[in-house]
Amino acid sequence: MFKVNIDKNKYLLLYYIVSIFFMEFLLRILVIESVFSSVLIFPLLFSLNIAALFHIICSSFKDKINYIVSLVFLSTLAVIFSSQLVYYKFFRMFYTTYSLGNGSQVLEFWRDILLLIIQNILWIILFFAPAILFIVLGKKIFSFKNTNRDYKSSLMYLIVFLHITNLEAIYITGTEENSAYDLYFHNNYPVLSVEKLGLVTTMRLDLQRLILGWSPSLEVSAIGLSDFYDEETSYSTDKTITASVKIQNPIDEISELVVEEENEEKIEYNIIDIDFNALILKEKDKTIRNMHEYFEDIQPSKKNEYTGKYKGYNLILITAEGFSHYAVNKDVTPTLYKLVNEGYKFTNFYNPIWGVSTSDGEYVACTGLIPKSGVWSFYHSGKNYMPFAMGNQLKKLEYNTVAYHNHSYTYYKRDVSHPNMGYEYKGVGNGLDVKNTWPESDLEMMEKTIPEYINNQPFHAYYMTVSGHMQYNFTGNYMSVKNKEYVKELPYTEAGRAYLACQIELDKALEYLLDQLEEAGIADNTLIALSADHYPYGLKNEEIDDLAGHEVERNFELYKSAFILYTKGMEPVTIDKHCSSLDIIPTISNLLGLEYDSRLLMGKDIFSDSELLVIFSNRSFITDKGSYNSLTKEFTSSDGAEIGEGYVKQISSIIKNKFYYSAKILETDYYGKIFEK
Repeated sequence: MFKVNIDKNKYLLLYYIVSIFFMEFLLRILVIESVFSSVLIFPLLFSLNIAALFHIICSSFKDKINYIVSLVFLSTLAVIFSSQLVYYKFFRMFYTTYSLGNGSQVLEFWRDILLLIIQNILWIILFFAPAILFIVLGKKIFSFKNTNRDYKSSLMYLIVFLHITNLEAIYITGTEENSAYDLYFHNNYPVLSVEKLGLVTTMRLDLQRLILGWSPSLEVSAIGLSDFYDEETSYSTDKTITASVKIQNPIDEISELVVEEENEEKIEYNIIDIDFNALILKEKDKTIRNMHEYFEDIQPSKKNEYTGKYKGYNLILITAEGFSHYAVNKDVTPTLYKLVNEGYKFTNFYNPIWGVSTSDGEYVACTGLIPKSGVWSFYHSGKNYMPFAMGNQLKKLEYNTVAYHNHSYTYYKRDVSHPNMGYEYKGVGNGLDVKNTWPESDLEMMEKTIPEYINNQPFHAYYMTVSGHMQYNFTGNYMSVKNKEYVKELPYTEAGRAYLACQIELDKALEYLLDQLEEAGIADNTLIALSADHYPYGLKNEEIDDLAGHEVERNFELYKSAFILYTKGMEPVTIDKHCSSLDIIPTISNLLGLEYDSRLLMGKDIFSDSELLVIFSNRSFITDKGSYNSLTKEFTSSDGAEIGEGYVKQISSIIKNKFYYSAKILETDYYGKIFEK
């Protein structure tokens, strides 16, 4: 009889294995394009380990308790997988353990979440199928007797053996960037990790890293930092700015500070007088000392003809929810069209998505830093000294600095991060009273807030909008319904029309803003900058293709966007340099003639002669030499010229540095240490 029970327990172990792998495979079918690949083996191998561990737990009590624990285990897995599916459909990423701990904020979108649950109910039921089948047949097929110690010991040995075998297999398949090995030990990129390691392992690693205080590691690069490259910038007669680089060592990671020869004009850089040598000598902490050495060696950007061009101007900086160049239409959104085409027109601007959606996109645009994966970087920055945030920079110059958000003022804990950036901050529930709709009106926010600062110059106003938020439909999106009449004749999908309709509210808000600036007589003394927090991922790929009029390439083009930089009366200028939201803070700082240190930011002044680098969360990149897809390992030259393998390795090394040191700035309050705040 005991032998039969043991066999039935083995059947239970097999059922756990099949159940976990079934859920992993189902999730791959629904969210990952490459369902069948060689890396499918790792989710299977790790499923064996997890199943064995839970089998030990679920056979350690009395029969009834073992049955209940088994059911709870299978049901919990179903909840995790189905909730991750819904979250991915909503945000185009998977939630982390950290985000789960702050999940109450996501529930503010309960209507959208409910809609997604209904739309995906079949798949959710399938995730619960193992638990349902277990309830129906479990007691007939399996034994829930407490197994003996020898059996459990054998399973423990098996778990250890399998774990070692899994790690060896991961190592054998390669340790290059974005490999299973890299994702397991060094890189925290959940979407790719789920594809290569499986969801269960990804979440286990995430929990482990959260508990242990994980930080990205940095391997010593074999690429010497003593090399450098010469850079030339040419300005065409039609006011188009382009850059060409003579490559010896790409991207200014090393320091070749002021080189002065006789009769040569002195070169000025955007730097602050920081005695890194003195800081290095007195620093006892190895990590901080290493950071001093790194930033001392960074090549700063040069001051240029745009430096201080708008010195003393008022500044209105906007992060626009879900904004994209697809929302720019001469007839439907004329104000957006005006601002894009009559200001600085950036033809190669990108707005990469990071790990925490809106919050991370806003963090990049407001700080010039790369977010740390797995946490709310913006919230964590609230305890740090942030001298280069525009609020803090301009507050020192006695600007009136205010910030607004027309949704809950505590969402993503902006009540912590935004005052720390130097703003008097108001949101819904904290001084900003707007009509209770979903989403709320950007126009109404402008109407309520502009009178608070427009007659108190110089001013800097920052806005995080919400009218462009998904879901994009004419049933649950109030802004889409409000502006439906303006898009009813457009030849797009319903979701595409709904997207444009809610962006019309942003257009109306900007029209009102321009009118108020004009009426106050300060339109030609106010600089307006606007970028998105992320691309409109509330649209399905085919809906984005419909708006674009062609199939949008998913690794690079999907993140292409518009960056508005405008002041009344300016002569339009086209900028063809590749740039991104990471470059916004250094660019505006230079335009306003502010004292900032370009070495301490991860982006560059777009108007400088520095070669710009567009970085994506999966470590793909674009330079003026071409684009590198880190997933396919392919480099595509922009002019057809052959680029050596060393170029890709070197840029990838620079990107690793930027991810690492940006995270360390956040973790160590590095700016506070440098400036002794």
